[in-house]
Amino acid sequence: MNQLKRTIAFLKKKGPCRVRDLEVAGFRRQDLQYLMKMGSVERLARGIYQVAKAPMLTNPSYAEVFLRAPKVVLCLLSALNYHGLTTQLPHEVWIAVESQSRTPKLKYPPLRVARFSGQAFTQGIEKHKVDGVTMRVYSVAKTVADLFKMRNKVGLDVAMEALLEALKTKKAMRSEITKMAKVCRMEKIMRPYLEMEAAK
Repeated sequence: MNQLKRTIAFLKKKGPCRVRDLEVAGFRRQDLQYLMKMGSVERLARGIYQVAKAPMLTNPSYAEVFLRAPKVVLCLLSALNYHGLTTQLPHEVWIAVESQSRTPKLKYPPLRVARFSGQAFTQGIEKHKVDGVTMRVYSVAKTVADLFKMRNKVGLDVAMEALLEALKTKKAMRSEITKMAKVCRMEKIMRPYLEMEAAK
């Protein structure tokens, strides 16, 4: 198998890739340019490529964020959307970064950044592979706790709806939400709402 065929095989297996990922794997930039001219490879965004005629990405905005900034975590309204707990698609991609970390610089998609520290950042992270791209997403329970923590930004009604839907669909158990409420220091705020649901 020659170098061009190996490049195509790598892209088919890995999915969308940055140029630097290809170079680290031993592939040459000039081969990528040649394959683009031949129509075998297409550019998804600046510096991101995939095999031509690959299936449409489920969510290209999320894919682009995690290809460029793999250490961030999908959070709040975007995590809510990812977990299927809302039908609304946010205009921005909501990401969490550690309090001392630099904000990723992306021209597209637009980002909404939340800064968390300690366990409030590290707990509840799940890894999911979507369209060949590994995404870090907060669990349903952590997302619900975060929505209460950020209720002044997202609205208490959104946090309440997420809590009700998470329990109703059993995407998170009451004990899991209570645990994450402690992590986010929201236990006192959330306790009446959790008790109200438990009493139904």
